[in-house]
Amino acid sequence: MNWKDKKTLVTGAGGFIASHLVERLVSEGAQVRAFVRYNSRNDMGMLKWIAPQILAQVEVVQGDLRDVEAVRNAVKGVDTVFHLGALIAIPYSYVNPREVIDVNIMGTLNVLMAARDFNVRRVVHTSTSEVYGTAQYVPIDEKHPLQGQSPYSASKIGADKIAESFYRSFEVPVVTLRPFNTYGPRQSTRAVIPTIITQALTRDEVKLGSLDPSRDFTFVHDTADGFVRAAAAEGILGQEINLGNDNTIRIGDLAEKIFTILGKTSTVVTDSQRIRPNKSEVMKLWASHQKASELIGWEPRSSLDQGLRATIEWIAAHIDLYRPDQYTV
Repeated sequence: MNWKDKKTLVTGAGGFIASHLVERLVSEGAQVRAFVRYNSRNDMGMLKWIAPQILAQVEVVQGDLRDVEAVRNAVKGVDTVFHLGALIAIPYSYVNPREVIDVNIMGTLNVLMAARDFNVRRVVHTSTSEVYGTAQYVPIDEKHPLQGQSPYSASKIGADKIAESFYRSFEVPVVTLRPFNTYGPRQSTRAVIPTIITQALTRDEVKLGSLDPSRDFTFVHDTADGFVRAAAAEGILGQEINLGNDNTIRIGDLAEKIFTILGKTSTVVTDSQRIRPNKSEVMKLWASHQKASELIGWEPRSSLDQGLRATIEWIAAHIDLYRPDQYTV
Protein backbone atom coordinates (compact mmCIF):
# COMPACT_ATOMS: atom_id res chain seq x y z
CA MET A 1 0.00 0.00 0.00
CA ASN A 2 1.21 3.47 -0.88
CA TRP A 3 0.86 5.58 2.27
CA LYS A 4 1.84 8.83 0.61
CA ASP A 5 -0.63 11.55 1.66
CA LYS A 6 -2.97 9.00 3.26
CA LYS A 7 -4.62 10.58 6.30
CA THR A 8 -4.16 8.43 9.38
CA LEU A 9 -5.10 8.74 13.04
CA VAL A 10 -3.07 7.15 15.84
CA THR A 11 -4.79 7.15 19.23
CA GLY A 12 -2.64 6.88 22.32
CA ALA A 13 0.10 8.43 20.20
CA GLY A 14 2.09 9.54 23.23
CA GLY A 15 2.59 5.93 24.22
CA PHE A 16 5.56 3.68 23.61
CA ILE A 17 4.44 1.54 20.66
CA ALA A 18 2.31 4.31 19.14
CA SER A 19 5.20 6.80 19.05
CA HIS A 20 7.23 4.33 16.97
CA LEU A 21 4.21 3.73 14.73
CA VAL A 22 3.82 7.49 14.18
CA GLU A 23 7.48 7.64 13.18
CA ARG A 24 7.06 4.73 10.76
CA LEU A 25 3.95 6.19 9.14
CA VAL A 26 5.56 9.58 8.58
CA SER A 27 8.56 7.85 6.99
CA GLU A 28 6.10 6.12 4.63
CA GLY A 29 4.66 9.48 3.58
CA ALA A 30 1.39 9.36 5.51
CA GLN A 31 -0.33 12.43 6.92
CA VAL A 32 -0.48 11.56 10.61
CA ARG A 33 -2.87 12.93 13.21
CA ALA A 34 -1.68 11.98 16.69
CA PHE A 35 -4.32 11.85 19.43
CA VAL A 36 -2.81 12.28 22.91
CA ARG A 37 -4.46 12.59 26.29
CA TYR A 38 -4.83 16.21 27.36
CA ASN A 39 -2.71 17.56 30.18
CA SER A 40 -1.95 21.13 31.25
CA ARG A 41 1.80 20.62 30.70
CA ASN A 42 1.29 20.12 26.96
CA ASP A 43 3.26 16.90 27.41
CA MET A 44 3.13 14.75 24.26
CA GLY A 45 4.57 11.71 25.99
CA MET A 46 7.00 9.63 23.94
CA LEU A 47 6.36 11.74 20.84
CA LYS A 48 8.87 14.26 22.18
CA TRP A 49 11.67 11.77 21.47
CA ILE A 50 10.86 11.64 17.77
CA ALA A 51 13.28 13.58 15.56
CA PRO A 52 12.09 17.22 15.28
CA GLN A 53 11.92 17.09 11.48
CA ILE A 54 9.55 14.13 11.72
CA LEU A 55 7.44 15.49 14.57
CA ALA A 56 7.00 18.76 12.62
CA GLN A 57 4.98 16.76 10.08
CA VAL A 58 2.59 15.37 12.70
CA GLU A 59 -0.73 17.00 13.62
CA VAL A 60 -0.96 16.56 17.40
CA VAL A 61 -4.44 16.85 18.91
CA GLN A 62 -5.32 16.54 22.58
CA GLY A 63 -8.35 15.01 24.21
CA ASP A 64 -9.70 12.02 26.09
CA LEU A 65 -10.93 8.77 24.57
CA ARG A 66 -14.00 8.99 26.81
CA ASP A 67 -15.00 12.31 25.25
CA VAL A 68 -17.30 11.54 22.31
CA GLU A 69 -16.81 14.91 20.59
CA ALA A 70 -13.02 14.83 20.95
CA VAL A 71 -12.86 11.38 19.40
CA ARG A 72 -15.24 12.27 16.57
CA ASN A 73 -13.20 15.36 15.73
CA ALA A 74 -10.04 13.26 15.66
CA VAL A 75 -11.53 10.54 13.44
CA LYS A 76 -13.28 12.83 10.96
CA GLY A 77 -11.58 12.90 7.58
CA VAL A 78 -9.05 10.11 8.07
CA ASP A 79 -8.53 7.02 5.94
CA THR A 80 -7.13 4.70 8.61
CA VAL A 81 -7.45 4.62 12.41
CA PHE A 82 -4.76 2.92 14.47
CA HIS A 83 -6.38 2.58 17.88
CA LEU A 84 -3.65 2.12 20.46
CA GLY A 85 -5.03 4.42 23.16
CA ALA A 86 -5.61 2.61 26.48
CA LEU A 87 -4.69 2.46 30.14
CA ILE A 88 -2.30 -0.47 30.05
CA ALA A 89 -0.67 -1.02 33.44
CA ILE A 90 -1.84 -4.23 35.12
CA PRO A 91 -0.89 -3.14 38.69
CA TYR A 92 -2.76 0.14 38.12
CA SER A 93 -5.85 -1.86 37.15
CA TYR A 94 -5.84 -3.49 40.59
CA VAL A 95 -5.95 -0.04 42.21
CA ASN A 96 -8.34 1.73 39.80
CA PRO A 97 -10.31 -0.89 37.85
CA ARG A 98 -13.23 1.44 37.11
CA GLU A 99 -11.02 3.96 35.29
CA VAL A 100 -9.24 1.24 33.31
CA ILE A 101 -12.53 -0.33 32.23
CA ASP A 102 -14.04 3.05 31.38
CA VAL A 103 -11.12 4.19 29.22
CA ASN A 104 -10.45 0.88 27.50
CA ILE A 105 -14.02 -0.18 26.75
CA MET A 106 -15.89 3.11 26.39
CA GLY A 107 -12.95 4.73 24.64
CA THR A 108 -12.90 1.91 22.11
CA LEU A 109 -16.66 2.20 21.65
CA ASN A 110 -16.27 5.91 20.87
CA VAL A 111 -13.57 5.21 18.28
CA LEU A 112 -15.65 2.50 16.59
CA MET A 113 -18.81 4.62 16.48
CA ALA A 114 -16.92 7.51 14.94
CA ALA A 115 -15.27 5.17 12.43
CA ARG A 116 -18.70 3.85 11.46
CA ASP A 117 -20.23 7.30 11.13
CA PHE A 118 -17.36 8.69 9.04
CA ASN A 119 -16.89 5.59 6.84
CA VAL A 120 -13.25 5.03 7.77
CA ARG A 121 -11.50 2.62 5.40
CA ARG A 122 -9.96 0.55 8.21
CA VAL A 123 -9.59 0.45 11.98
CA VAL A 124 -6.60 -1.43 13.41
CA HIS A 125 -7.62 -2.14 16.98
CA THR A 126 -4.96 -2.99 19.55
CA SER A 127 -5.51 -5.90 21.87
CA THR A 128 -2.90 -7.61 24.08
CA SER A 129 -1.53 -11.07 24.77
CA GLU A 130 -2.84 -10.63 28.33
CA VAL A 131 -6.35 -11.50 27.07
CA TYR A 132 -5.22 -15.13 26.82
CA GLY A 133 -4.17 -15.39 30.46
CA THR A 134 -1.87 -18.23 31.45
CA ALA A 135 -1.33 -20.47 28.43
CA GLN A 136 -3.53 -23.57 28.36
CA TYR A 137 -1.38 -24.77 25.44
CA VAL A 138 1.63 -23.41 23.58
CA PRO A 139 2.28 -21.77 21.29
CA ILE A 140 -0.83 -19.65 21.79
CA ASP A 141 -2.82 -19.18 18.60
CA GLU A 142 -5.84 -16.94 18.09
CA LYS A 143 -8.24 -19.79 18.98
CA HIS A 144 -6.90 -19.94 22.53
CA PRO A 145 -9.59 -19.22 25.18
CA LEU A 146 -9.72 -15.68 26.57
CA GLN A 147 -9.23 -15.34 30.33
CA GLY A 148 -9.69 -12.19 32.38
CA GLN A 149 -6.94 -12.64 34.95
CA SER A 150 -6.71 -8.92 35.78
CA PRO A 151 -9.11 -5.98 35.42
CA TYR A 152 -6.83 -4.76 32.63
CA SER A 153 -7.03 -8.00 30.65
CA ALA A 154 -10.80 -8.14 31.20
CA SER A 155 -11.15 -4.58 29.89
CA LYS A 156 -9.21 -5.52 26.75
CA ILE A 157 -11.33 -8.63 26.23
CA GLY A 158 -14.37 -6.36 26.44
CA ALA A 159 -12.87 -3.91 23.95
CA ASP A 160 -11.98 -6.74 21.57
CA LYS A 161 -15.52 -8.07 21.68
CA ILE A 162 -16.97 -4.60 21.06
CA ALA A 163 -14.69 -4.36 18.01
CA GLU A 164 -15.84 -7.80 16.85
CA SER A 165 -19.48 -6.82 17.30
CA PHE A 166 -19.08 -3.65 15.24
CA TYR A 167 -17.59 -5.68 12.41
CA ARG A 168 -20.40 -8.24 12.55
CA SER A 169 -23.26 -5.83 13.24
CA PHE A 170 -22.29 -2.75 11.25
CA GLU A 171 -19.54 -3.97 8.89
CA VAL A 172 -17.04 -1.56 10.43
CA PRO A 173 -13.74 -2.61 8.79
CA VAL A 174 -11.86 -3.70 11.92
CA VAL A 175 -8.72 -5.79 12.33
CA THR A 176 -7.54 -6.67 15.85
CA LEU A 177 -3.83 -7.11 16.61
CA ARG A 178 -2.54 -8.84 19.75
CA PRO A 179 1.07 -7.85 20.43
CA PHE A 180 3.04 -10.04 22.82
CA ASN A 181 5.21 -8.04 25.28
CA THR A 182 6.66 -5.39 23.01
CA TYR A 183 9.89 -3.75 24.19
CA GLY A 184 12.48 -1.29 22.90
CA PRO A 185 13.74 2.32 23.10
CA ARG A 186 11.47 4.81 24.94
CA GLN A 187 9.66 2.19 27.01
CA SER A 188 8.98 3.10 30.64
CA THR A 189 9.81 1.08 33.72
CA ARG A 190 6.18 0.00 33.85
CA ALA A 191 7.54 -2.90 31.76
CA VAL A 192 9.98 -5.52 32.96
CA ILE A 193 12.85 -5.04 30.48
CA PRO A 194 13.40 -1.32 31.23
CA THR A 195 12.94 -2.14 34.92
CA ILE A 196 15.83 -4.59 34.80
CA ILE A 197 18.04 -2.43 32.59
CA THR A 198 17.66 0.80 34.56
CA GLN A 199 18.39 -0.89 37.88
CA ALA A 200 21.31 -2.91 36.50
CA LEU A 201 22.87 0.23 35.01
CA THR A 202 22.74 2.14 38.29
CA ARG A 203 23.13 -0.38 41.12
CA ASP A 204 24.24 -3.88 42.02
CA GLU A 205 20.84 -4.99 43.32
CA VAL A 206 17.83 -5.44 41.03
CA LYS A 207 14.35 -5.61 42.55
CA LEU A 208 11.83 -7.73 40.69
CA GLY A 209 8.59 -9.57 41.30
CA SER A 210 8.18 -13.25 40.45
CA LEU A 211 11.02 -14.70 38.36
CA ASP A 212 9.09 -17.75 37.15
CA PRO A 213 6.62 -16.32 34.60
CA SER A 214 7.69 -16.63 30.95
CA ARG A 215 7.04 -14.10 28.23
CA ASP A 216 7.32 -13.81 24.44
CA PHE A 217 9.11 -10.53 23.68
CA THR A 218 8.79 -8.60 20.41
CA PHE A 219 11.00 -5.65 19.43
CA VAL A 220 9.00 -2.46 18.89
CA HIS A 221 10.06 -1.91 15.27
CA ASP A 222 8.68 -5.35 14.43
CA THR A 223 5.41 -4.58 16.22
CA ALA A 224 5.05 -1.27 14.33
CA ASP A 225 5.64 -3.14 11.08
CA GLY A 226 2.78 -5.48 11.96
CA PHE A 227 0.43 -2.53 12.39
CA VAL A 228 1.35 -1.07 9.01
CA ARG A 229 0.89 -4.43 7.31
CA ALA A 230 -2.46 -5.07 9.02
CA ALA A 231 -3.74 -1.71 7.80
CA ALA A 232 -2.93 -2.56 4.20
CA ALA A 233 -3.56 -6.31 3.75
CA GLU A 234 -6.64 -7.49 1.90
CA GLY A 235 -9.11 -10.13 3.08
CA ILE A 236 -8.44 -9.83 6.82
CA LEU A 237 -11.37 -7.78 8.12
CA GLY A 238 -12.83 -9.13 11.36
CA GLN A 239 -9.70 -11.14 12.14
CA GLU A 240 -7.64 -11.27 15.35
CA ILE A 241 -3.91 -11.62 14.70
CA ASN A 242 -1.04 -12.29 17.11
CA LEU A 243 2.24 -10.42 16.84
CA GLY A 244 4.88 -12.43 18.70
CA ASN A 245 8.21 -14.20 18.29
CA ASP A 246 7.03 -17.81 18.70
CA ASN A 247 9.44 -18.09 21.61
CA THR A 248 9.42 -17.59 25.36
CA ILE A 249 11.88 -16.83 28.13
CA ARG A 250 11.57 -17.01 31.92
CA ILE A 251 11.87 -13.60 33.63
CA GLY A 252 14.75 -14.80 35.80
CA ASP A 253 16.64 -15.96 32.71
CA LEU A 254 15.85 -12.68 30.96
CA ALA A 255 17.46 -10.78 33.83
CA GLU A 256 20.58 -12.93 33.59
CA LYS A 257 20.74 -12.34 29.84
CA ILE A 258 20.60 -8.57 30.36
CA PHE A 259 23.31 -8.76 33.04
CA THR A 260 25.52 -10.70 30.62
CA ILE A 261 25.05 -8.14 27.83
CA LEU A 262 25.91 -5.37 30.30
CA GLY A 263 28.91 -7.30 31.59
CA LYS A 264 27.62 -6.96 35.15
CA THR A 265 27.10 -9.30 38.07
CA SER A 266 23.90 -8.16 39.74
CA THR A 267 21.86 -9.66 42.55
CA VAL A 268 18.12 -10.12 42.05
CA VAL A 269 15.97 -9.39 45.09
CA THR A 270 12.27 -10.23 45.29
CA ASP A 271 10.11 -7.19 45.98
CA SER A 272 6.70 -8.23 47.33
CA GLN A 273 4.89 -5.15 45.97
CA ARG A 274 5.84 -6.22 42.43
CA ILE A 275 4.20 -9.65 42.73
CA ARG A 276 0.74 -10.06 41.23
CA PRO A 277 -2.05 -11.81 43.17
CA ASN A 278 -1.61 -15.56 42.75
CA LYS A 279 -4.73 -16.18 40.63
CA SER A 280 -4.02 -13.08 38.54
CA GLU A 281 -0.44 -13.87 37.53
CA VAL A 282 -0.02 -15.02 33.93
CA MET A 283 2.62 -17.73 34.10
CA LYS A 284 3.37 -18.30 30.42
CA LEU A 285 2.87 -16.39 27.18
CA TRP A 286 4.23 -17.91 23.97
CA ALA A 287 2.81 -16.73 20.66
CA SER A 288 2.09 -18.50 17.46
CA HIS A 289 2.58 -15.99 14.64
CA GLN A 290 1.55 -18.37 11.88
CA LYS A 291 -1.62 -16.41 11.15
CA ALA A 292 0.31 -13.13 10.92
CA SER A 293 2.74 -14.75 8.52
CA GLU A 294 -0.03 -16.14 6.32
CA LEU A 295 -2.41 -13.16 6.31
CA ILE A 296 -0.17 -10.08 6.42
CA GLY A 297 3.27 -11.45 5.54
CA TRP A 298 4.68 -10.54 8.96
CA GLU A 299 7.69 -12.12 10.61
CA PRO A 300 9.73 -10.72 13.53
CA ARG A 301 13.14 -9.60 12.26
CA SER A 302 14.98 -8.70 15.46
CA SER A 303 16.39 -11.35 17.77
CA LEU A 304 16.03 -10.85 21.52
CA ASP A 305 19.76 -10.14 21.84
CA GLN A 306 19.65 -7.53 19.07
CA GLY A 307 16.60 -5.85 20.55
CA LEU A 308 18.02 -5.85 24.06
CA ARG A 309 21.26 -4.25 22.91
CA ALA A 310 19.35 -1.47 21.11
CA THR A 311 17.15 -0.94 24.17
CA ILE A 312 20.12 -0.85 26.54
CA GLU A 313 21.89 1.66 24.32
CA TRP A 314 18.89 4.01 24.31
CA ILE A 315 18.20 3.74 28.02
CA ALA A 316 21.87 4.25 28.91
CA ALA A 317 21.87 7.44 26.82
CA HIS A 318 18.69 8.67 28.56
CA ILE A 319 19.14 7.26 32.06
CA ASP A 320 18.37 10.68 33.57
CA LEU A 321 14.74 10.18 32.45
CA TYR A 322 14.32 7.14 34.69
CA ARG A 323 13.89 6.62 38.44
CA PRO A 324 15.33 3.15 39.05
CA ASP A 325 14.61 3.33 42.80
CA GLN A 326 10.88 3.92 42.27
CA TYR A 327 8.40 1.14 41.44
CA THR A 328 6.11 2.16 38.57
CA VAL A 329 2.68 0.54 38.58
